[in-house]
Amino acid sequence: MIAAPARLPRLTPEEYFAWEQQQEIKHEYFDGEVFAMSGGTTDHSRIATNITTLIDNHLDDGDCQVFNSDARIKIQASEKYVYPDASVTCDERDRQTPQFNSYPCTIVEVLSPSTEAYDRGKKFKLYQRSTSLIEYVLVSAEEIEIEVFRKNERDKREVTNYVAGDTVELESIGLTFEIERVYRGIEF
Repeated sequence: MIAAPARLPRLTPEEYFAWEQQQEIKHEYFDGEVFAMSGGTTDHSRIATNITTLIDNHLDDGDCQVFNSDARIKIQASEKYVYPDASVTCDERDRQTPQFNSYPCTIVEVLSPSTEAYDRGKKFKLYQRSTSLIEYVLVSAEEIEIEVFRKNERDKREVTNYVAGDTVELESIGLTFEIERVYRGIEF
């Protein structure tokens, strides 16, 4: 996301939802202010599609659902709404809110030079407010590399780094896959 606020008066969440439906681009929402999201590259899109497809095929018709970058996440106990590249929720309460999910167990962000600092910093801090979030997955768009920040039994985040040749494990949804599957169709 590029932190460029739209020139609007402060909006309520309901006003934001209605306003954004009329917009050509997506906007994240922070306590009344909206921020335009930057466009991505074709590699970014392909990587996000590949990982979302892997997750969706694995989940099949189970209780969990995967969402792409069109689905908002509401940060718990706040008025902040953001768009991850992919997210998974297994919480029945999220089926009651068609404009956003509040209880993701897995969030995926594909890193790009323009968003990496935000995804690793402010956005990650926001996501950590979610009591349901088990894994935060950062996927490089510059090289074959995935980082999984996993909540441990002490409620702390531990990171596991994966590189070319590794098998990635997403414990939150019981999925393992060869890292190269995420980068199918990408040439570095």
